[in-house]
Amino acid sequence: MSDWGGGMLALSGMVLGLLALLELRHRLRPASPLRMEPGPWRLHVDEDQVRVQLQVALVNTHVRKEVMLTRLWAEPTLLATQAVDGINVKMEVTPDHPDGEPRPDGYWAVSILKPRQHMAARVDLVLTGAGLRSLQALWLEIGWLAYGPFGHLPQRHGLVVPLASPAADGQPDWRQGSGQQVLPLATHLLGWLDDPLQVLQRYAAPHLQPGDVVALAETPLAVMQGRYRLGTTVEPSCLARQLCRVFHPHSSLATACGLQALVDLVGPARVLCAWLGGVLLRLLGIRGGFYRLAGGQARLIDDLTGTIPPYDRTIVLGPQRSQATVTRLAQAMGHPVAVVDVNDLGRVKIVASSGGVAPDLIHRALAANPAGNANEGTPLVIIRPSCFAEPRP
Repeated sequence: MSDWGGGMLALSGMVLGLLALLELRHRLRPASPLRMEPGPWRLHVDEDQVRVQLQVALVNTHVRKEVMLTRLWAEPTLLATQAVDGINVKMEVTPDHPDGEPRPDGYWAVSILKPRQHMAARVDLVLTGAGLRSLQALWLEIGWLAYGPFGHLPQRHGLVVPLASPAADGQPDWRQGSGQQVLPLATHLLGWLDDPLQVLQRYAAPHLQPGDVVALAETPLAVMQGRYRLGTTVEPSCLARQLCRVFHPHSSLATACGLQALVDLVGPARVLCAWLGGVLLRLLGIRGGFYRLAGGQARLIDDLTGTIPPYDRTIVLGPQRSQATVTRLAQAMGHPVAVVDVNDLGRVKIVASSGGVAPDLIHRALAANPAGNANEGTPLVIIRPSCFAEPRP
């Protein structure tokens, strides 16, 4: 073997060793296997009070190790159309461990979760006072302390409880386009407690006729899947802090936490390789190399302020199982369905689509971004080709 070949082999070995070290360090970092899942919930509205009953579960996702839950708490934030100073919030958090009864004094006793075991907690809220009619949603942050082989780690997640829906009166605001009509549909503030099919049946189904296509924005689909992280819970690595500097300032990967969210999804080795490959391709005049090499999630991450409150404090990831989701929705609705990523610059990306969706129609209909990128609250758009539109009187 020549000296050149030996040198290249040694260099390749060093690179592979570095990548292996990055992955190993990432996988061995202290991390708790406890994950939160939402459970059933109920909303009861009276003239003088609003009652919310919600169940959440913590799941030990580890296949071998036990984890201790030393404490759990909840922090509510009211979202409304006017000041909420006159609204009183009374909240109670009660553990529901399968191996014991909750203490009557409210003390949260340390609980052991065996591998794959669930533990539920019930959150009861009573809202009273002036201004209840202005309430739109409740943002509930759940925090807990996990104890185990990883040490003592605090964790947090949040979810939206919808308290109001948009008014159903008035005529639908169809907008004329080039060869099609579009109807943006307002919904309540969507979140982890919502099912995408129920949302489409409630808001889109009353307006659909043969030939219509339903477009669902990818970010609302992601939040309905619980695919978001509180920005304060993302710990950026040295790698993320350094690599984020070269991204466009408007990119969701231009912050250390935004890029770290991608690192946590696909691993540091792939991110580093994609970054190096993207730089080389950029020198050759080829743009977008990083996103092609890093995978589909790289383009779909929304950093803080990338969506409407309260998700403006979260990093929203791309949705999972998008193709399976649109197939299921289209079969249930009897209409083609597409998941789309649209911005105000005329960029339209079809993340996934069912049969019967014409890409050209989607791009023409959504190029003007009829759903908007601000606080319009219109995650659904019905697209109606002109040949199927009912004649106007």
